[in-house]
Amino acid sequence: MTRHHAALLLSASLLALAAPAGAQEQPATEAQAAPTGDAAAPAEESDAIVVTGTRAQGRTRLDSASPVDVLSAASLQRQGTTEVAAALQAIAPSIDFPRAAATDATDAVRPATLRGLSPDQTLVLVNGIRGHASAVLNVNGSVGRGSSAVDLNTIPVTALDRIEVLRDGASAQYGSDAIAGVVNLRLREAREGGGATVTYGFYDTQIDTARGSRHRTGENTVTASAWQGIGFGTDGFLTVSGEYTKREPTNRADFDPRVTPTRITGRFGDPQVEQYTIFANAGTSLTDDWSLYGYAGYQDRDTRGTAFPRLPGVTAGYNVGTLYPDGFLPVINTKSIDLNSAVGVRGDVAGWNVDLSLSYGRNRATFRTLESANFAAGNASQTDFYSGRLTYDQWVAGLDVSRRFDVFRSLNVAFGLEGRREGYKIEAGEAASQPVSGISAGAQGFPGLSTANELERSRRNGSAYVDVEAQLTDAILLGLAGRYEDYSDFGSTANGKASLRFDLTDWLALRGTVSTGFRAPSLQQQFFTSTASVVQNGVPFLTITTPSTSPLGTALGGLQLEPEKSTNFSAGTVIRFGGFDLTIDGYYIKLRDQIALSENINASFSPSVAALLSPYGVTAARFFINGVRSTTKGIDAVAHYRWRTESAGAFDFTVAGNVNTVDVTSVPTSTATLNPAPTLFARSRVLTIEQGTPGEKVSGTIDWSLDRVGALARVTYYGDTNQPGTTPAADVRSGRHAITDLELRYQATPGGQIALGVSNLFDVYPDATVPANNSTGVIGFPYYSPFGFNGRYLYVRAGLSW
Repeated sequence: MTRHHAALLLSASLLALAAPAGAQEQPATEAQAAPTGDAAAPAEESDAIVVTGTRAQGRTRLDSASPVDVLSAASLQRQGTTEVAAALQAIAPSIDFPRAAATDATDAVRPATLRGLSPDQTLVLVNGIRGHASAVLNVNGSVGRGSSAVDLNTIPVTALDRIEVLRDGASAQYGSDAIAGVVNLRLREAREGGGATVTYGFYDTQIDTARGSRHRTGENTVTASAWQGIGFGTDGFLTVSGEYTKREPTNRADFDPRVTPTRITGRFGDPQVEQYTIFANAGTSLTDDWSLYGYAGYQDRDTRGTAFPRLPGVTAGYNVGTLYPDGFLPVINTKSIDLNSAVGVRGDVAGWNVDLSLSYGRNRATFRTLESANFAAGNASQTDFYSGRLTYDQWVAGLDVSRRFDVFRSLNVAFGLEGRREGYKIEAGEAASQPVSGISAGAQGFPGLSTANELERSRRNGSAYVDVEAQLTDAILLGLAGRYEDYSDFGSTANGKASLRFDLTDWLALRGTVSTGFRAPSLQQQFFTSTASVVQNGVPFLTITTPSTSPLGTALGGLQLEPEKSTNFSAGTVIRFGGFDLTIDGYYIKLRDQIALSENINASFSPSVAALLSPYGVTAARFFINGVRSTTKGIDAVAHYRWRTESAGAFDFTVAGNVNTVDVTSVPTSTATLNPAPTLFARSRVLTIEQGTPGEKVSGTIDWSLDRVGALARVTYYGDTNQPGTTPAADVRSGRHAITDLELRYQATPGGQIALGVSNLFDVYPDATVPANNSTGVIGFPYYSPFGFNGRYLYVRAGLSW
């Protein structure tokens, strides 16, 4: 670890004794969880009971053997954004949420990362039940390239009671994907009460790109949300939540030097979004010993981003001058329909706690390419195209059994079974949108999925686990877990975990874990196929993305994908006295057999490759391969101090910091048939893994309240990120920057509240993209920037709770 990293961590720890709050709050009471909660309540004082990372009942976040952040609904709501992923990034030390732009469907389904690892290496649970991934596979040059992760933004903040973030490997407890950790979204449970909130915001920003400056006011977002608790029977509850969001697109493109006079021809920023979401969470007793529970959610999201502009005289093959004499900007329309549902029963059988559940989730992404053209048809081309559809669905049946025994101080024994069925489907776009071999890349901007790409695949897996926690003495907690999984496609895997906590005194504890983990190759990685124009060094190549086990993939040396594997070590300390607590946790993660999308294997590599590609009418091919190895190491530190005064009000201070280093130690250099092979894993892919997320992040927050008024101030420092090019000269760096957020709250009437706030008070941007790396003028700022590139955002939030 560098001295720069160590200095940042030391600063965070020292500042914690007297500095600001908000990253690790306690679960909210109903009043706090309401969208319009009491202005005078920053956070609860009692320790939060956690259910993530432990199956023992009653364990608090500071008593656990692994680090767990507990983030209340109130802390998620007290900021300008209404996106769950963006809100999490602001208050959780290890989460990053870059805003991809001009990356096709990734603009619509943006992935979040934990501890700098791939988005699909974090498991997401909803009420403790495995969530489903998005159908969208990120195949462009964004952070998380090659992943298909869970979309955190499919569940609205208003439906949540809290979020628990386990920052530790947990595959032995929960199965595939939990290499970096686990995010558990806990839904609101209420028999009565309700609330409604409207949030309106807009940008007021000075945009200083490399080729010019301009001021922008507008690009507004409005979000309306509400929830209602309904009671029935003696203890039954039904909590219904809904949210509607409409967001105008933002544009931070630079001036285009290819046109005279120079002007902005592209659109680079957040896409246009209109979405509505509804969620219901319910539970009731069936008998004295058994209860029924379940939830269901539906989201409809319509996103409209853009591709690069097509200009006459500049764009290769441009022959639609009658349709678009001045050029055109293709619009990529992604319509995402998301379903979440689960039902279960829990109760007592001979002293054992039994929980039986069944869940179903589905994501369907339908693509249209608008305001575009297919050059193969010339001026006779249609302008709007249906470009195809991707669908992913998942069934999960789970049985969890646990019991506490009076052995040692206590002994908690848990075991269970899980069965899962996953499905993946590709449907072709209309013929006019599809690429024509050797002629064109189909609909410009987002070519349609071709008839040859259509497929439907599924797989099944079964697993069994045992999880034991023993409080051996008042001071020593020991945990052991093991899990066996068997998949219908690649076979079986077994993983284990051991954890130990030693309380030296009432105020000081040491803790640590060691575990193995895995991530199964997704169906999207195994079977996604498309033919599209891929730009390399400014030159478009008609490229096929093919399954590694397809006839073409096999001929080029592709093999059946194997699971990624990890070995995780962590060690930390917990310090607490009075209203102060501090946790510091170091981690070391070794990854092997990581899955990556290969670089383009071009026909020019050899006559044999050219002969293989010729029947497909393409000049290049790519597929997923195993073989990347990496090491991730770092430290998380979270300090929290609660100060309650009689006259000056209540204060909550928090400093949360993360320093993280990722090193790629080896990459595949040959396939099963091509040895040596062309570059399979380029410099830019290695540096995206190593430097695509910030190596340092430190945030300090203070939340203050007195009677009817409250205020929150947060400053977050982000380290540098690198959006790498093919050479060092082509790298685009975000730079090191600090973002300041402020919010004032006033409870005007009982149950009524209004808040005024500003995100990015000082209008800070990442470093602008220099002209040498931006020949089109489209990419004004690096989209690897961990805090985005939109500038100052002002907002007002008004609500009523009852």
